[in-house]
Amino acid sequence: MVNDEQNITRLFEDGDRALMAGDVDELSRIFADDYVQYDDQGKVSTKSDVIENLGSGAIRYVSMVSTGRRIRILRDDVAIVHGSEDDLVEQGGQRFSVRYLYMDVVIKRSGRWQIVGSQLARPTGNEPERDGSR
Repeated sequence: MVNDEQNITRLFEDGDRALMAGDVDELSRIFADDYVQYDDQGKVSTKSDVIENLGSGAIRYVSMVSTGRRIRILRDDVAIVHGSEDDLVEQGGQRFSVRYLYMDVVIKRSGRWQIVGSQLARPTGNEPERDGSR
């Protein structure tokens, strides 16, 4: 039987694939209707903002490599997922690499997990190692 941690892992793997493919239908399933994201500059984006940017081609994820993903289930219906990403992005006619740390809140509603919030940050070089040490 698949447990919540496995379901959340699959949700994030599906999300990475959907972002790279620009699959807005899959992202609509993954992000809750009340999803909100704060980027490393503090700019807020809603679910519709994220989907519109991908659907219009304003941004394209060429590749995504997630590392250090950790899932912390807080209750039967709430979890925090954090880790880092190394992405290759196309935006405004430019291709560039982006590395960021993230913390996402996922909630189980009607029996399925969805991402409701994301906070992104640029690494400073003093992040803890996977085991929590520096």
